[in-house]
Amino acid sequence: MGGAVSAGEDNDELIDNLKEAHYIRSELVEQAFRAIDRADYYLEEFRDNAYKDLAWRHGNIHLSAPCIYSEVMEALDLQPGLSFLNLGSGTGYLSTMVGLILGPFGVNHGVELHADVIEYAYQKLDFFIKTSDSFDKFEFCEPSFVVGNCLEITPETRQYDRVYCGAGVQKEHEDYMRNLLKVGGILVLPLEEKLTKITRTGYNTWETKKIIAVSFAPLVQPKNRDNGKSKVVPLPMFEVRTLQDLARISIRHTLKKIINQDKAKSGGAAKSGPRFKRRRVHRRRVDSVLLTNKHVFVSRMIPNPMDDNNNCDEIEEERAEEDEDEEEREQGDLKPEPPINLLREKILSLPLPEPLKMYLLYYREK
Repeated sequence: MGGAVSAGEDNDELIDNLKEAHYIRSELVEQAFRAIDRADYYLEEFRDNAYKDLAWRHGNIHLSAPCIYSEVMEALDLQPGLSFLNLGSGTGYLSTMVGLILGPFGVNHGVELHADVIEYAYQKLDFFIKTSDSFDKFEFCEPSFVVGNCLEITPETRQYDRVYCGAGVQKEHEDYMRNLLKVGGILVLPLEEKLTKITRTGYNTWETKKIIAVSFAPLVQPKNRDNGKSKVVPLPMFEVRTLQDLARISIRHTLKKIINQDKAKSGGAAKSGPRFKRRRVHRRRVDSVLLTNKHVFVSRMIPNPMDDNNNCDEIEEERAEEDEDEEEREQGDLKPEPPINLLREKILSLPLPEPLKMYLLYYREK
């Protein structure tokens, strides 16, 4: 499923295409998509396909098409502080984008059938936190994943504000999915070949909206054990933040506020982001050609008069200057100024022990 928008050369161009096609419509969703490079969730040998609007599968690892994720993110209507449950969480790509919007006081849980995929998801999450240039621009709700079949969740589990299912849901499981929602909550799932948004408007009332036609692999049905009972999957706990975490969140939030105030005072002169990429233009010199009824005159074939040497010298000088200008422009394109992470610089300048600075930086490598 996918192919609704043209391929991009990089993640930003893919997002531009999704915006132009109106799959991405809100600023929060756009920011989350731009913050995470889709290619980082591909195996290295398949990265060339990352910016195509197509689903990708390799073994148990699976990513939906960008246009599908865009519709899902928009339909979830995410806000800071909400609780989110991802059924079939896969690589964690969607859960990580959701976490950028939920903020540090949200809840971000996922259930995935395959243990090797959860291991892969945690590797990608760790890579994002430690190396991404955009991580420090957000206050993040880190996702937690558990192994299991999402149709075997403990019946007495707490309900969530937002739920997404990344596999085709059979009609007989619709009520089961609905009951995972709080009143006022939103469920997004593929139901009867349509991506569907279900809003719980009351204890026994619902609103249903069909979004787009989709084709998803169906949910895997639970397998009964020898005793005839299915395995029960406990979801992650709704844990209270530790005092250390709360202190880190508060300090980073305060530093960001100071940085924004400093930027406002200086008129936003500080360079905190990467430069826009400029396309390199290669110019070709073409000898002038004049066509008449029966004759073709090519400038290089016509000898210049002896007294015209000065003019030739001027032309050569102009060409040399153009070559110099073009070389400088190309060097500028090849060596863009690196982005400055103002929050990182601020933390490193604090009069604190190195281990505490590293804790405030989430032990990030960049």
